[in-house]
Amino acid sequence: MKHFTTIYDVVDPNSLIEDAIQLKKTPYAYSDLGKNKTLGLIFLNPSLRTRLSTQKAARMLGMEVMLMNLDKESWAIEWNDNMIMNGNTVEHIKDAAAVLGSYCDIIGMRAFPSLTNQKLDYSEKLLVQLMKYCNVPVISLESATLHPLQSLADAITIKENWKQKHKPKVVLTWAPHIKALPQAVPNSFAEWMTKLDVDFTIAHPEGYELCEDYTKGATIEHNQEEALKNADFVYVKNWSSYTNYGTMPEVKENWMMDMSKYLLTNKAGIMHCLPVRRDVELSSKLIDHPHSLIQHQASNRVVAAQVVLKNILSKLPASEYKSIEQLELEEA
Repeated sequence: MKHFTTIYDVVDPNSLIEDAIQLKKTPYAYSDLGKNKTLGLIFLNPSLRTRLSTQKAARMLGMEVMLMNLDKESWAIEWNDNMIMNGNTVEHIKDAAAVLGSYCDIIGMRAFPSLTNQKLDYSEKLLVQLMKYCNVPVISLESATLHPLQSLADAITIKENWKQKHKPKVVLTWAPHIKALPQAVPNSFAEWMTKLDVDFTIAHPEGYELCEDYTKGATIEHNQEEALKNADFVYVKNWSSYTNYGTMPEVKENWMMDMSKYLLTNKAGIMHCLPVRRDVELSSKLIDHPHSLIQHQASNRVVAAQVVLKNILSKLPASEYKSIEQLELEEA
């Protein structure tokens, strides 16, 4: 793969998942692959798992890592082309990205949506501009519309926890929240599940439909309890409205996943991307339940990042840099 921003950057998702599972058995087998290569991590938004797991994955492959909180530590970036920069922005992305690309062999960026302008957010302007001008492979650390590293970790988790021959029933269910959240995680999870060999259902109240670009092939259900029947995996996640963009239409029914609803499932594995608001989105009893896969998902964020970096690194030209020790040996 050249970039990793969507499942469509992956030639064979099933092979990538299998490669990740094998990589977990020998996590340091490719510790020289990233030697003399640098990963630049650019964050415009908060992160815990993505930041730490990607750094660890890169170092397990022998890479150097540089990290910057671009929204706090950089000059104010102008993201629009053909602008006369006589306002508050100081540096154009065309210049900044070119510099980043000269310092780094691979760049990862996290940039959340505004949730105020659907057209702008779904154009993925920031990610597109970085890819346009940096001239190196780019990994999405969560964009305005997708979170592919999370979804890859989710797919690995499901694969590891399903030993039956028939398709598992996977349910993505909307959950309550105190504020409007992006659609990136559910969009991305739906994008991956509709391409894999699972029976996939999305349950949400009316008014919380996701963009159809990501949900084609999924069963859509507005009755949560009906959707949960005989589920083998239940992914709990809040998202704001796509149609009435960024809003939170009123929901009178109780959509929080709890033990009474869990009993409708086939002793399902409970999933959530974290962070989770306990007893708002999901009951604490289920978060801490023996069938909870939430910490397993978080752990798999490392191998998800590692297998993506491994795939990209394997296609980069070998470094021409030679250490002092190597030069001395050649001279001898």
